[in-house]
Amino acid sequence: MVSKQELAQLRCIGCGSIAGNLAPNARCEQCGDLLEVVYAEWSKPGAVDAASLKALWLRRRTSFLPEDQSGVWRFRDVLPALREGNDPITLREGNTPVYELPSCARIAGVERLHAKHQGMNPTGSFKDTGMTTAASFARQEGFRWVACASTGNTSASMAAYAARGGMRSLVLIPDGKITWSKLSQSLDYGAVTCQLKTDFDGCMRVLNEVVKRMPVYLLNSVNPYRLEGQKTAAIELLEQFNWEVPDHIIVPGGNLANSSAIGKAVMELKNLGFINRLPKISVIQAEGANPLVRTVREKSGKELIAVTAETMASAIRIGNPASWKKAVHVLQATGGAVEQVTEVEIAQAKAEIGRDGIGCEPASAVTLAGLKKLVKQGFVKRGESVVLILTGHLLKDPEFTLKFHRGDLFTGTAEENQAAVLVPLQRSPIVLDASADAVVKTLESVEKGREN
Repeated sequence: MVSKQELAQLRCIGCGSIAGNLAPNARCEQCGDLLEVVYAEWSKPGAVDAASLKALWLRRRTSFLPEDQSGVWRFRDVLPALREGNDPITLREGNTPVYELPSCARIAGVERLHAKHQGMNPTGSFKDTGMTTAASFARQEGFRWVACASTGNTSASMAAYAARGGMRSLVLIPDGKITWSKLSQSLDYGAVTCQLKTDFDGCMRVLNEVVKRMPVYLLNSVNPYRLEGQKTAAIELLEQFNWEVPDHIIVPGGNLANSSAIGKAVMELKNLGFINRLPKISVIQAEGANPLVRTVREKSGKELIAVTAETMASAIRIGNPASWKKAVHVLQATGGAVEQVTEVEIAQAKAEIGRDGIGCEPASAVTLAGLKKLVKQGFVKRGESVVLILTGHLLKDPEFTLKFHRGDLFTGTAEENQAAVLVPLQRSPIVLDASADAVVKTLESVEKGREN
């Protein structure tokens, strides 16, 4: 049995060549396509004993070792191994909860609905699960600086892990296109933060030039070690389901690394004998940032249709996603669907998830909004089990939530006439005199309204 993957290799998803080292731009030096981590030893019979590893992973949950308390490194047997003497940079990431969503299930029209809340990671988003692995490899290779282009969550995560690992961090963000909550995290963790007068894709173009000219390690999701860490969310989810595979896993679509990572995980687990079937992995995008939707529908997934992205769900405001080929492969391999939702549908779904006591940032809510459409289309059946991947915490974008409940989220926008559907979900603060009588009258009014 192979217990450590020292023989993990970097393989190009385009030309198939094996890379000896990670290039500055984290792409194949032969054809420029993305790289992925592959494990040649896994093709041999008996390379992995699934039953033994399941038991080992459970035992590690009671360990006090930092790498065992991490919900990523606990699964290190199916991750690329750090060289001896190199400890992982960890903030005890992973270990995120799975919640039942009974109210959302009724609204969507399914019997069983759960949410895997990756927003419960240390910096508030799923990015931490990939950043712990990629940052650890950056430090192992002796880099003093790491960098990323970001719409917010990546920058917060990278800055935190760089600080924890004793490295410096450079963040390039699009000017005016990031929430203050996310920006404040990068600043607090000590990142050199540059707001560029462009969008995310423009920031990425600039960063690719920077890493060619300076000894800086790129930590965007084009880095294949990021996806290796992110795939553990799927492993942890299946463990939480006692290895019973849900029928559907629904993921938000931005730069498309998360759906790629989750798909990679379930395909590897099936090949290794951990599970006997694949869940359908579906990707939901905002209508204003829908390159994957258009790529699949108009080009059958063979050619990317980049778009000028515009959506209030800032975490997925990406028009030229790096991992589109990997995401298309996941859709095809698992039989998943791709769908798009409007801004009003996103806002409505976010509030509906909140009614189940679970908060999330707007980008996460596209999953519920998309599920409703997939149920109406008959792609998701009422009796099937569904898991939504919530990628970010509610407090990543509190301004969105406050505007929603004040009723001015869509004021002056093209969606203003469509926003009437949101009124029953809005709960703005009620200003009262400082008296018990005023409060009692308000409660009585609310109760009377419910009766009617």
